[in-house]
Amino acid sequence: MAADPKPEEISHPPMDQLQGLEYCIDSNPSWGEAIALGFQHYILALGTAVMIPSFLVPLMGGNHGDKVRVVQTLLFVEGINTLLQTLFGTRLPTVIGGSYAFMVPIISIIHDPSLMSIHDDHLRFISTMRAVQGALIVSSSIQIILGYSQLWAICSRFFSPLGTVPVIALVGFGLFDRGFPVAGQCVEIGFPMLILFVICSQYLKNFQTKQVPILERFALLLSITVIWAYAHLLTASGAYKHRPEITQLNCRTDQAYLISSAPWIKIPYPLQWGAPTFDAGHCFGMMAAAFVSLIESTGAYKAASRLASATPPPAHVLSRGIGWQGIGILLDGLFGTMTGSTVSVENIGLLGSTRVGSRRVIQISAGFMIFFSILGKFGALFASIPFPIFAAVYCVLFGLVASVGLSFLQFTNMNSMRNLFITGVAFFLGLSVPEYFREYTIKAYHGPAHTRAGWFNDFLNTIFFSSPTVALIVAVFLDNTLDYKESARDRGMPWWVKFRTFKGDSRNEEFYTLPFNLDRFFPPS
Repeated sequence: MAADPKPEEISHPPMDQLQGLEYCIDSNPSWGEAIALGFQHYILALGTAVMIPSFLVPLMGGNHGDKVRVVQTLLFVEGINTLLQTLFGTRLPTVIGGSYAFMVPIISIIHDPSLMSIHDDHLRFISTMRAVQGALIVSSSIQIILGYSQLWAICSRFFSPLGTVPVIALVGFGLFDRGFPVAGQCVEIGFPMLILFVICSQYLKNFQTKQVPILERFALLLSITVIWAYAHLLTASGAYKHRPEITQLNCRTDQAYLISSAPWIKIPYPLQWGAPTFDAGHCFGMMAAAFVSLIESTGAYKAASRLASATPPPAHVLSRGIGWQGIGILLDGLFGTMTGSTVSVENIGLLGSTRVGSRRVIQISAGFMIFFSILGKFGALFASIPFPIFAAVYCVLFGLVASVGLSFLQFTNMNSMRNLFITGVAFFLGLSVPEYFREYTIKAYHGPAHTRAGWFNDFLNTIFFSSPTVALIVAVFLDNTLDYKESARDRGMPWWVKFRTFKGDSRNEEFYTLPFNLDRFFPPS
């Protein structure tokens, strides 16, 4: 008869840092490999950078040329913001990309009667762009103030591991509508992309060339190249000639009109669309989006720290990163990127998929963003990859980020009814409330908040459209009001407490110290 298994053979001890990564935050692959990995992150960041302007610019009355300029500007500012964040912000390997959180207030501005009454399409596009710029500039103050005043650091002390699990997990799970629903719009390229990416990154990960697991490391580049070529073949052979217009738009590789409209060289510059205009109602709605972006980024930074094999960022480092992100939104407003900034969730997922959490790789990808946004034609070539190809990859990468959020449960007691209640309710409401707001908006053409005060509608609709924001409100409220004094250990507080301050753990210095000896001027708390 077999002996009973020992407790240590059944359970797994909690780990501060995720094991199994090839390169952590401050270890670097060879230059050749780092450049190839940086290019891979750049290609992945293109999905959101093209998707947002492709949806918004036509609504504003813009043409293909305007769309290309917005895409180039967004990529250029993304590159600058990513460099600033990795050098002076949290210093985590995060790409700072365009945010969907700003969609609700931006669409509200586009439908403003004073702008809709402009009959000339180009003039309406320029006027709307300036109105969005003004609102972004004002809303950036939320993150700048909360970040640099360290107010967000004080707020983040109320987040236990239990309270942050639904927030981090829903940063990934909350984007489910950008995954297979988009990939399924052209299932003949979306589904093969999903299968090929999983096979290369997981089943063939031990295939090595010169001791580099080449298929695991470059699964994204290889899969996109193969499926893009296959999509081009389908387009060239006339497979979509007599198909509906929506199918052609999603599947064809020549429907983006980016290459023909792009200039050879164009350097984006501040106020290139003219002087921003300011309207109090527009600014209020945009402030809600800046707040949502702040919460989503907080979850994303914690996920990135885990996938970079670093310790969780101390409160003041997190706050510093939010301050720099506010500067990023200010730059978005000055340059006119058409949306605000947040941490790119798909690029965090790619850290886990490649098992390379190196900061240098992300800085190289920022260089590619700036370089290709200036060289318009080359950038437009890569940007014409059909959206279902990106969406197929999102199915894997968003899921990976969500599971990193779930991994924080190892520091809590999941045999506690209190913890089960908080986790379950926060998860369910975090998915259910935004889905209600989404369904309502599709049917009624306006959100559930529909009063005469437009700014109030935008504020509420923006907050409740975001899964991580709803989850944070529910989880943090319940976690800090339900038997919180007796359940400190169950919530994971004894483990969490040493990562609250910079000096609480000796590893923080290695991961989060500012470059160029700047900590002399900004001493860590």
